[in-house]
Amino acid sequence: MGLKTGVLMIFLTLILVAAGGIIGMILGYPVEILSFAFVMAVLVNLISYWYSDKIVLSMYRAKFVTQNEYPKLYSMVSRVAMNAGVPMPRIAYVPSNVPNAFATGRNEKNAVVAVTRGALDLLSDTELEAVIGHEIGHIKNKDMQIQTIAAVIAAIIGYLGFMGRFMIFADNRDRGNSQLIGIILLAVFLPLAALIIRMAISRTREYGADERSAQFTGMPDQLARALIKIENYVRRRPMRQENPATAHMFIVNPFRGESLINLFSTHPPLVKRVEKLNELAMNMGRPQVSI
Repeated sequence: MGLKTGVLMIFLTLILVAAGGIIGMILGYPVEILSFAFVMAVLVNLISYWYSDKIVLSMYRAKFVTQNEYPKLYSMVSRVAMNAGVPMPRIAYVPSNVPNAFATGRNEKNAVVAVTRGALDLLSDTELEAVIGHEIGHIKNKDMQIQTIAAVIAAIIGYLGFMGRFMIFADNRDRGNSQLIGIILLAVFLPLAALIIRMAISRTREYGADERSAQFTGMPDQLARALIKIENYVRRRPMRQENPATAHMFIVNPFRGESLINLFSTHPPLVKRVEKLNELAMNMGRPQVSI
């Protein structure tokens, strides 16, 4: 974990503690609940370190698949993992029609590459292999642990923010000004701060994983084509039921258009990603892609 990422994770944890403290102030037990929130934040980080991959996979009803079930997918993952010099990750199938993929796990030995049903249906074999190259790029760059832990913490903060929004519409006649300010902080500003931190953690890592895909597969143009296909699909039919706190884990934000908060993107602009991939393609003698 780099210094910048470590500092951002500390801030994300402090936001979780602050959310607990605000709830304590609203309920009238500030010291007790703040202390409890601090202990819970430590526990959340410990649990996230060991079980965040299982938590995120369960959010998406993902199931592990074998070589016999998906031989072509298994062959792609095996080939890219060998080129990357990482252990063969486990493969998970996500029963969602929205095309996408993500990597999770606390280290290379426990890594998982998850692919949605939509990606298997929409993308060509070469496009899918380039997407897998991107996800294995995250594994090689040791991104997935930080991104998965951040997703779990942000999901909890998002839930607390939902509680705050519920309190806004509750009977507030008996609440003091400080409690009302606390409710607004809980409902709006803390979830927004958590989102901005997730953006800072995620965006530069996407460029790095794109470059890794080009390095491992030799097909930056196919990754660009896949990104365009996924982006166009998501614009028309974004994910609706799952938790937007996990958006930064996916190769393309699957919640685009889901809510006002997604005006703040966890991913670099598609145009910039394609431009960088076209530069790599030109250097490798591959065709360039236009949007």
